[in-house]
Amino acid sequence: MMNLDMTRKAGLYLHVPFCVQKCAYCDFASWAGREHLMADYACAVMREMADAPKAGVSVRTVYVGGGTPSLFPSEWMDRVLACMEENFHIEDDAEKSCEMNPGTVTETFLQVLKKHGFNRVSMGMQAGQDHLLKMLGRVHRAKDVESSVALLRSAGFTNFNLDIMLGLPGQTLRDVQETLDMALSLRPAHLSCYGLIVEENTPMHRMVENGTWQLPPVETEREMYELCRNVLEKHGFCQYEISNFALPGFECRHNVDTWLRGEYFGIGCAACGFMDEIRYQNPPVLEEYLAGQMREETVISREDAIFESIMLGLRLTKGIRDEDFIRMHGLSIQDAFGDKLQKPIRNGLLTHENGVLKLTRRGMDVQNSVLVDLMD
Repeated sequence: MMNLDMTRKAGLYLHVPFCVQKCAYCDFASWAGREHLMADYACAVMREMADAPKAGVSVRTVYVGGGTPSLFPSEWMDRVLACMEENFHIEDDAEKSCEMNPGTVTETFLQVLKKHGFNRVSMGMQAGQDHLLKMLGRVHRAKDVESSVALLRSAGFTNFNLDIMLGLPGQTLRDVQETLDMALSLRPAHLSCYGLIVEENTPMHRMVENGTWQLPPVETEREMYELCRNVLEKHGFCQYEISNFALPGFECRHNVDTWLRGEYFGIGCAACGFMDEIRYQNPPVLEEYLAGQMREETVISREDAIFESIMLGLRLTKGIRDEDFIRMHGLSIQDAFGDKLQKPIRNGLLTHENGVLKLTRRGMDVQNSVLVDLMD
């Protein structure tokens, strides 16, 4: 462990781009059938971690995402995480999260995570109905969620998230209720309820475009979202971000820091990082990353930084404090946006009271329209 006087705090994101098969809706940097490249990939990310400029930076959150990190061979994950510990100053009480998919979880992999102090897991449940999981191209079925959670608990992981998707082709309100019931029966500490985004150049997009699959009406998807909010509130979950709900004290610190424009390292193929008002992305194609191609960097202008603070900060239910905005940008929210604030405030989508700008409950359902008003 490095012994330095840390003056800055950051997160660290590690991308693992391997999957059993590509989901119908996924446009992330992930590939099936590339298992022969796993060892080369592990060596590449270890080189990147060794070369990363991190003097004076303390890592307070670690997030291993994908892809499906739980597909990575345990022995290589062990070596990669040991390399991370050697090259970064990771705080003793750091939040350390790892994504995994049901049906890919093994006791050996979980033991490796425990060995390296991981204390949080995020699992892609997505739906509680096998026909919806099959339509999505998921390799797991509903029963696999229960067995994988049992493995988590036996390994000592009680802080875990389950992802749930809303607005799927053919999905009904009853389906969502059944999925919530199943998820809650597994006693997670955190639930993420996301609306489906149909990305271009995916099988999902093609099937929707040619009429094979039909999305629920927008009004129905909003009813699904409201159902999630009401059910989870009754079960003691607090909504702390548009799509995220947690039992008190179990909010995902890594994501909260990102929404507050905190700095973070991005390690691995397609990983993004943000340091010194420079946002960078590693090569998005696996072979390009392994070949050592340079990452792309973008310097964030002051104007873009101001809008990012609003775009990201308004995702949080607690909103954005005037004093924090002034500290970050040297001017008030009112000075930055002026009369643009009035329309969403009049429409009951936004409030600016007691030194805090935040979306109303209805505003969180239509955040994009608020951002459009602020951009005009």
